[in-house]
Amino acid sequence: MLDLSFEAPKPKVIAGAKHDWELVIGMEVHAQVASKAKLFSGASTEFGAEPNSNVSFVDAAMPGMLPVINEFCVEQAVRTGLGLKAAINLSSAFDRKNYFYPDLPQGYQISQLYHPLVGEGEVIVDMEPGIARRVRIERIHMEQDAGKSIHDMDPAMSFVDLNRTGVALMEIVSRPDIRGPEEAAAYIAKLRQIMRYLGTCNGDMQNGNLRADVNVSVCRPGDYEKYQETQDFSHLGTRCEIKNMNSMRFIQAAIDVEARRQIAIIEGGGVVVQETRLYDPDKNETRSMRSKEEAHDYRYFPDPDLLPLEIEQAWVDGIAESLPELPDAKKARFVKDFGLSEYDAGVLTAELRNAVYFEKVAAEGGDGKMAANWVINELFGRLKKDDRDISDSPVSPGQLAGLVKLIKSGDISGKIAKDVFEIVYTEGGDPAAIVEEKGLKQVTDTGAIETAVDEVIAANPDQVEKAKQNPKLAGWFVGQVMKATGGKANPKAVNEIVSAKLGL
Repeated sequence: MLDLSFEAPKPKVIAGAKHDWELVIGMEVHAQVASKAKLFSGASTEFGAEPNSNVSFVDAAMPGMLPVINEFCVEQAVRTGLGLKAAINLSSAFDRKNYFYPDLPQGYQISQLYHPLVGEGEVIVDMEPGIARRVRIERIHMEQDAGKSIHDMDPAMSFVDLNRTGVALMEIVSRPDIRGPEEAAAYIAKLRQIMRYLGTCNGDMQNGNLRADVNVSVCRPGDYEKYQETQDFSHLGTRCEIKNMNSMRFIQAAIDVEARRQIAIIEGGGVVVQETRLYDPDKNETRSMRSKEEAHDYRYFPDPDLLPLEIEQAWVDGIAESLPELPDAKKARFVKDFGLSEYDAGVLTAELRNAVYFEKVAAEGGDGKMAANWVINELFGRLKKDDRDISDSPVSPGQLAGLVKLIKSGDISGKIAKDVFEIVYTEGGDPAAIVEEKGLKQVTDTGAIETAVDEVIAANPDQVEKAKQNPKLAGWFVGQVMKATGGKANPKAVNEIVSAKLGL
């Protein structure tokens, strides 16, 4: 395993006009379950369908229609809980959360309050190489999503699209353990990464498949430690919730601006009112949306149409056995097995498909470190330049592994390899065949290399004298020989012969 040290979270300190203040952040992340059908109906969850085309009688709340739980959605939530090292509750129940949704025909949301499916867990957030923070998960409960109201298609009317209505969500609720904007973004990124590895949520924030409600409060230095000792939330200050954030950049900006707003109110002698707010990225400000309701305001009660959900431990154990290797474990293995730095291992494991690609190159190429270098620096760099991702790479793992093998065997130099890579990237083909066809094979014949060295030395007597006085200048001769041989001479052999000929 990686040698990670867990530190007490270092708070973001903001200097007010009168005092220093610390940030306290908790997050409620809504993750759309990766499922082809909705939570309580068989309607499709396909994104981008015609408005109101993925709506069943249950979603439309037609009279007499009863919800039926989608077992696969439950399995996905359990899988997520296990991936976050959380307790799985074998007995859970659904409740009705009553408040007006203009785009939820039932007039209430089916959710879980008193008996959630998943209990306490944790997310390990990587802040820098070797340093990680632990963010505690309080619970994960399942609920149905609402539809979408559209206000910009007509000046006098709003339109409603019910395609999202009833889509399964996992609400992942953290403890107030996050202490700054950067840590909040890193937490979301890690949560997203884990769920993508598990296949339980695609994490597409742009399409609303992953969005966060961010609870922000400020306190004086030392008050957070009092909260940890007493678990008394009054030490943390009054929190305000910033609703429906779907961008890590905006999450960071919203936290900062909301904290400064609260500090200005407190230092001005006012009182922060607990409420739900929205972030306006154009004005870089938060504005009030509504007063923050408490649980009793929603009039929660057990949903009479759904029996308590009872699952068996054997079923949970079966899901646990099927879990894939998760990011932290994969990263640790890459460091151990391939001798990679934590940074490089982190880059390669950031996305599962990148990690899979790299492992194929390393296995076939026979050199993990070299494979990592070529995947990260050459392939990723070129893909980024062309605005492509690994799934659209014109270079297959087998082709890149072939290039690594040619370098490892000494058939081509690193310089020639870059030329071959460019040909493979733009035209395709087998690297070995390209090297053979274009006569790019590295010159390893020491006699031929020696002849080239002798010619360069004979043509540059003044440079020879300088090199004998300053051995570092021998590199100039190496460069000239490589140039004379079209970059095909073995660099190691050139260095050795130049040093010998110059008596260095």
